[in-house]
Amino acid sequence: MRALMAQNGKLATDLVQKLERDIVTGVLKPGDKLDERSLSERFGVSRTPVREALQTLAGSGLVATMPRRGTIVAAITVGELIEMFEVMAELEAMCTRLAARRMPRVDIENLIKLAAACDALQEHADADAYYEANVSFHEAIYAGCRNSFLERQTKNVRNRLAPYRRLQLHRPGRVKKSNAEHEDILTAISTGDAQTAGKLMHQHVAVQGEALNDLLAIVPRGYLEPLAS
Repeated sequence: MRALMAQNGKLATDLVQKLERDIVTGVLKPGDKLDERSLSERFGVSRTPVREALQTLAGSGLVATMPRRGTIVAAITVGELIEMFEVMAELEAMCTRLAARRMPRVDIENLIKLAAACDALQEHADADAYYEANVSFHEAIYAGCRNSFLERQTKNVRNRLAPYRRLQLHRPGRVKKSNAEHEDILTAISTGDAQTAGKLMHQHVAVQGEALNDLLAIVPRGYLEPLAS
């Protein structure tokens, strides 16, 4: 019995990662139904780990259970999107301040390589390819903060915002601007300037003013729920 529970737990963890990936890459879109039977058939597992995985995803806000609709990929309101970007900017700024103080030279060298990978992709029209390299750059900074709790919380919020952060890179000129901001952040981290590094990351992640209006203009129908009247 204990072995079966452990196996289901591992399967559920694997499913969470796979479903998160599908959601943040747009394979599963807001409003898509997540049926236990279909998912168990797709992944070749029983319904128990599927049910556990959906409960975990519901806890992170990526899915929601709706009356008469069952479990669906969650959409958010414009207000929630703004609030989450505010939190995201603060979390990433904190990660970056700590990384500037704590990252050993070997990790900084790796961060330089990840920044170079982003730089190599900036000239291409494939914003999605740049996004993947961008995620690796940011995750290296999360890890560099040497605070596993902060790293997990930052990734959780990042995953919730991932579809919208990916869309941001489709704004004209955003990839090149993002890449230039990476260079400044990298310089601050490399020189141990924690306050500047945190400030630059906050500016890099925050979405407000014209940037917010531009993002809202390109969000596909169904990704955001209308504000309650």
